[in-house]
Amino acid sequence: MQIAVYNTQGEQVRNLELNPGIFGIKPNSAVLHEVVVAQRANSRQVSANTKTRGEVSGGGKKPWKQKGTGRARQGSIRSPQWKGGGVVFGPRANRNFSKKINRKVRNAAIRMALSDKVAAGSLLVMEGLGEHIKKTKEIAAVLKSLPLKRGRTLFALPKAVKPVGRLAANIDRVTPIWTGSLNVQDLLKNVNMVTTVEGVKEIETIYRAK
Repeated sequence: MQIAVYNTQGEQVRNLELNPGIFGIKPNSAVLHEVVVAQRANSRQVSANTKTRGEVSGGGKKPWKQKGTGRARQGSIRSPQWKGGGVVFGPRANRNFSKKINRKVRNAAIRMALSDKVAAGSLLVMEGLGEHIKKTKEIAAVLKSLPLKRGRTLFALPKAVKPVGRLAANIDRVTPIWTGSLNVQDLLKNVNMVTTVEGVKEIETIYRAK
């Protein structure tokens, strides 16, 4: 498998050999769905929380005596039927929505998503992207010169040029990420993926089948 390599001016300079075990496998929709569901569940934040009758304030004294008032017997104003009382069966902050996914399955799903990018012609590889780039407008010019498809772009960079990714964070519809932090949701959500020759090597090292 080969893919075109572009320079910072958007010119095709050479071809790069890709590992077919990572960029040339057949996607399995069931595996991709399972990993995306687990990733979204693990990132879910539990913010809703209600207080039980043991957590609301007040209610230390019996509202009125048990008998002789003609009213229903009450033991505490913290009971659920009282205004300001505890909530029965309400949402609690200790809920756990996380799902466990084996590392082999997660990495296999990442390889499938990468292969889909290659098959769709949405993976672009660059070279010459070094530390000499210091401004966001320089990164924006580089990305504009590439033959990107219409849509969001995932900018996956190796460790050597991770600081460049911080500049790209200010560009609309561009998501910078380290190649070691790739995930299926970002790969599927973004139409394009841009990386470097060194980034491809890191991907082949990190996500190879073991």
